[in-house]
Amino acid sequence: MALLRLQTLLLAVTPLLAALGACSSPKDTTDAAPPGPSSSAGPLAASAAPPTPAEKRPPASRQGSALARSLAGDALFVADEDHKVLRRISLPLASDSAITAVPLPGAPAQVLALDGAVLVTIRDPGLLLVLRPDAAGAFAEALRVNLPADAWGIAVTRDARAAFVTSAWTHAVSKVDLEKGAVVWSADVAREPRGVVVLEGGEVLVSHLVGPDLTRIREENGAPVVSALEVVPSPVRAPSGKKVHASLGYSLVTSPGEDRLFAPRHAVGALARRSWYGQPTVDVVLLPGHGGRTAPEQLLARHVGGLPSVKSGVADLTMTADTPVSVPGRDKGPFTQPRAVVYRKKTNTLLVAGEGDDVVAELDAVALDPTLAIVRIFKLGQKYDPGAGVAGECGAPSGIALSEDEDTAWVVCRSTYDVVAIDLRGDAPADPVVQTRLALAHFADDTLPSDAAKGRRLFYNATDPVLSGGLACAGCHPDGRDDGHVWHEAVFDTVDGLGTNFVGAYENIPDLAKTKGAPRRTPMIAGMVDAPGPYGWHGESPDLAARIVAGMSLHRWGGMPQNIGGAALGRASLVAAFVREGLVPPPHEKRALSDEERRGQEIFNSERAKCARCHVAESGYTDRTAYSMKKLDPVSGFDDEQKREFKTPSLRFIAGRPPYFHDGRASTLEKLIELNGDRMGDTSHLSAEDKEALVAFLRTL
Repeated sequence: MALLRLQTLLLAVTPLLAALGACSSPKDTTDAAPPGPSSSAGPLAASAAPPTPAEKRPPASRQGSALARSLAGDALFVADEDHKVLRRISLPLASDSAITAVPLPGAPAQVLALDGAVLVTIRDPGLLLVLRPDAAGAFAEALRVNLPADAWGIAVTRDARAAFVTSAWTHAVSKVDLEKGAVVWSADVAREPRGVVVLEGGEVLVSHLVGPDLTRIREENGAPVVSALEVVPSPVRAPSGKKVHASLGYSLVTSPGEDRLFAPRHAVGALARRSWYGQPTVDVVLLPGHGGRTAPEQLLARHVGGLPSVKSGVADLTMTADTPVSVPGRDKGPFTQPRAVVYRKKTNTLLVAGEGDDVVAELDAVALDPTLAIVRIFKLGQKYDPGAGVAGECGAPSGIALSEDEDTAWVVCRSTYDVVAIDLRGDAPADPVVQTRLALAHFADDTLPSDAAKGRRLFYNATDPVLSGGLACAGCHPDGRDDGHVWHEAVFDTVDGLGTNFVGAYENIPDLAKTKGAPRRTPMIAGMVDAPGPYGWHGESPDLAARIVAGMSLHRWGGMPQNIGGAALGRASLVAAFVREGLVPPPHEKRALSDEERRGQEIFNSERAKCARCHVAESGYTDRTAYSMKKLDPVSGFDDEQKREFKTPSLRFIAGRPPYFHDGRASTLEKLIELNGDRMGDTSHLSAEDKEALVAFLRTL
């Protein structure tokens, strides 16, 4: 509690940070073309004829997103992942806006509009496409660059000669020469790289779907040098002296002068009242080249100096008695499950899309913690289903684009296939919650059957009172994968008797519980839930719907509300339909095994190692049976494990989802084999070369 009082005091210094970096840059001089209908010359009309090199204009944004504005200002481009097309929506946005599409060779992740070209990343196969206007005035593929699988985020240099692409599942970052159409280099990085920015000096910064740190890449003699950039998630809410886990690092953005980097994500285990799952955060990194800095450095309380000469545009708002400041200890932050972010330079504010609660939050960008300085919260979701609690319009916002004058923001909504426009003009209102929208265009219908389509909307939703306790399925299982976190399964007294909850950190557990909880790692679900059952680490749930119902109780504070058993099962059936029919498994390379991998396969299938006895290949490398396991020493920070029976986990996609074991004690496959001994099968007799071969085979599954 003393920590929370200290955190609250830190709010008082928030306005002082204006002097440290309220940045501005010359207004974008791009000449906006008058709005007009899309051309009928081809599937995806060009905004204008390609200019000569001397006329090339800088991109409106140097970071990709699920949504981009053309430089001419006459169209929006949507990376429609579920329909595997790129859509062009004419501006001004209206319900009858002309919408055209071009089929793509795979599911697109992000789009970035250049002068005379559109860049698109393709997930599987991993590609970067360059689309340019052809003689008929329609965009056609001009360049295709092969990349590591699961190509996702994209950023370009200011001169648009080079692009940097993150490949999520294959944990790679690639530099692409756009003039030559060639990969310059690919660098191996930590799990699930997503957001990416490239600074003026060429340094590249990357966020991750899993883990608290960012990645920093510098070039030396034309080769990438990769290092971890340590960033403490939500430092004003983190338990004293503790660095909590982070997830959902989908996006990054810099201030216009590139003196600050903003990383929206979820701080698992950050403190707040009744916050079992942590808190949303926008972590701020001070960038080199400013204030005498030679390396990135996280913005913390120690950077606060004397009184500022120029205050933040919303500094007064953050300090008045009736403001929407999200103080430490409050139940929830201004958004849930951050998905996209843009910087609004005319007001020095950030716009963050909250996938879980269908909002866009406008935050003070010069605050110590922008989530503690709320300007406005735009409620985008509407037409909520009374029977399921999910939005019928604008559910799960996933991309944002700004108009040239920054008076309008357009937002694409992933689960309902809409684009909405919101009005950013005017001062911050007395009531920070804005319900109005300027316009909406519905660009596609869900291709899934009705039950699975409704399950899709539920999967992303964090506000339904039955399904969610404040964090959606996608909050722990982004893309159907996992957040890499080891949760505390704590049992403690509630008003209704004993309750069991998963909590992000020991400090989230009430003092009355007097428990640290048992360790439980988040499992991956995409491509892993085809079997009838059983489910759960102990095989305690007979089928998938029953497991989802159990999760509804575990993943909230104090268990399920009373008398909603039928409603819970109904929602669980819908979610089960979606995760089986709608989630896309990670890419998997099909190729012949190397000699070392074949040797590892022989060891895996051998009677002496006994791996294949339980990890049965024909059923997804599991026999789905729970076995009593030899006891292990307790994991630091957790209570001793009481339950000894664990269901055989599937080994599919195992290379991409560390840490391992139910308690996450093994950070790598090598450590998993080393720690195993004869606990699962018999590997203690293997030589170092045999263990390396076994690991090599496991990486192919």
